[in-house]
Amino acid sequence: MVALPEVDPRSVEMDPDALARVVAIFEAQHAEGLHPGAQLCVFRHGRCVLDRHIGVARRETGEPVTAETLFLVFSASKPFGAMCIHKLAEAGELSLDDPVARYWPEFAANGKQAATIAHVLTHRVGIPLGPRWFTPDLWGDYAAGARAMEERVPRWPVGEEVGYHPLNWGWMVRELVRRVSGRKIGQYLREEFLQPLGIREAFLGLPAEYDQRVAHHHALMPEAGADSAEAVVPGIELWNRPEVYRCEAPAANLIATARALARFYVMLLNGGELAGVRVLQPETIRRATSEAVFANPDKTLGVPVRWAYGFHLGGGAGNPFGSLSSPSTFGHSGHGSTVAWGDPQRGAAYAYLTNGVRDRASNTHRQVALADAVLSACR
Repeated sequence: MVALPEVDPRSVEMDPDALARVVAIFEAQHAEGLHPGAQLCVFRHGRCVLDRHIGVARRETGEPVTAETLFLVFSASKPFGAMCIHKLAEAGELSLDDPVARYWPEFAANGKQAATIAHVLTHRVGIPLGPRWFTPDLWGDYAAGARAMEERVPRWPVGEEVGYHPLNWGWMVRELVRRVSGRKIGQYLREEFLQPLGIREAFLGLPAEYDQRVAHHHALMPEAGADSAEAVVPGIELWNRPEVYRCEAPAANLIATARALARFYVMLLNGGELAGVRVLQPETIRRATSEAVFANPDKTLGVPVRWAYGFHLGGGAGNPFGSLSSPSTFGHSGHGSTVAWGDPQRGAAYAYLTNGVRDRASNTHRQVALADAVLSACR
């Protein structure tokens, strides 16, 4: 497939000169060494206004990023897993207020009997990390993942505190989807969302034939007196392994193009419909993207976060969706390298994927600069 044709920005209320500044910033960030390669895709009112790529997908080979390069998007995966839960709720197969143990009785062990599905989606179960034995070689094992979550003991009372669950969020979500629907989450996502919507470049559980299209992630961290320098970040090489591509970890390993992510957000902004195909009702999306809790601070992240049901929300300085983002903006960022969001007030859908993993401060800086330029171009 080729890059989407970009429409005349004036036809979708975009300032052409401001949009040119977006492209300039996108190119400058690469020139400054903020990442080896990247994709940027922006839609306004359902029409593509930017679909750009730059740099190299793999430093070791010099292979260029193209419009078809796939990126592992880390925690920007979570909204896809969340919408599987919301679709099951829309169908009446579960309620967000139900205890997890109604569908998964073993989960109630060790003080988790009061945990609801809403608590899972909003990071309020109190089991953000571990156990240590549940290592990446076991991530593809559904039974092991379920057992790992069953044995966890909450660090704080269920429902009373908010603490981001980086990976455990996904093990809980995938087991719930399997138990309620009878399908593994990769199959459910594909059959209920990706195939009907014609989104062919997003995978939860990547088929082996696509391995060579995936960009490799590289650890980048700033040093005193330098804009960027490569550094050793433990574990980053793990994410470049085919066995990690293959498992279904809905908190962290969706693999997609920026175009695919942006089109998913176009569907959400359009009330559950894309190109004449409806997969959700508008009310389902309104609930999913409404504010559930304000963590000040989030006990895991240590910073204030407004959480919806599987998304974090926009507004305010330092927000990865841009300091100019509206409070109703919803989306998710991923491990110092990726971000995707939709802004209902502006009708803008955005995905910015890089393969350079940075520390929080420098990553936020590049994300905010690019997002604010896009938001400033919206008229």
